Amino acid sequence: MFWNDLPSKFTILAPMEGVTDVVFRQVIARAGRPDVFFTEFTNVSSFASEKGRHDALERLDTAKNESPIVAQIWGKNPEHFKETAAALGNLGFSGLDINMGCPDKHVNKAGGGAAMIKTPELAVECIKQAKSATKLPVSVKTRLGFTYLNEYKTWLPLLLEQNLAALTIHLRTRKEMSKVPAHYEIIPEIVKLRNSLAPETKLIINGDIKDKAQIEKLAEKYPEVDGFMIGRGVFENPYCFTNHDPDREELKKLFLYHLDLFDIRAKELESRGSRYPDEPLKHFFKIYFSGFNGSKEFRNELMKCKSTNELRKIVQKSTSILNQ
Repeated sequence: MFWNDLPSKFTILAPMEGVTDVVFRQVIARAGRPDVFFTEFTNVSSFASEKGRHDALERLDTAKNESPIVAQIWGKNPEHFKETAAALGNLGFSGLDINMGCPDKHVNKAGGGAAMIKTPELAVECIKQAKSATKLPVSVKTRLGFTYLNEYKTWLPLLLEQNLAALTIHLRTRKEMSKVPAHYEIIPEIVKLRNSLAPETKLIINGDIKDKAQIEKLAEKYPEVDGFMIGRGVFENPYCFTNHDPDREELKKLFLYHLDLFDIRAKELESRGSRYPDEPLKHFFKIYFSGFNGSKEFRNELMKCKSTNELRKIVQKSTSILNQ
């Protein structure tokens, strides 16, 4: 099992909808890769349907430089978990992760993500069905609770009793979203729960972790935590899995690399009869162009662009403002 072969205090790029697709994961791999990648999450009911499987498989595309990579799935139908888990074993993934923590209201309304905290028996059945259909190690990513913080006292033990390969805990409730600081103060109690109920399960924490330097401090303070997952921190520094502080020229080159990968992906999807929309690119502008005089105005110019070629022209012509 790959989880046992990882270095001590391993790092993971968090799965983020509309962000961590195969293109952006390759960008992070170049900047400074984590020890493990996760895909964006895929709906098991879409995967199990003839109509939705094509799109689901596209979401599960990977690149050669991403191993080990874990496929993340979500839903509420145990049979669909079973069917999807069985198929993932033949797609080159190192593991399978079930999302039981996404706070998105549409996902929750459909009964998936963090809403599974409110249906614990169903959550357990989904885990069991997934495990029954695959040899891949099965893990779960979740939150401390849905509404109340003390829900973790019953929810986390229930998950730990399922003999998971790994358990990732975003240290907030669904209700808290990201509006309050992550509850690091609860880590010692979570460690005790893991040690008593499932000592072989890898324990990973997530929430407010921004870079490698912070991970090193957390690892020293909480030595029994096995891994650390960075999510939004990647928006502040795409080199967050290293101790490198990039200058503006490096960020510019990384952005141009992102555009090249975007074009390759667009052509690939076009050959399959699909389309890679331009809109997601706008999510990333602030990663590469911020913190200098006129950065907001510069990003506004980028927002007006209709193609990657237009983006390249503006960036390459703006040497003076980018080198302030």
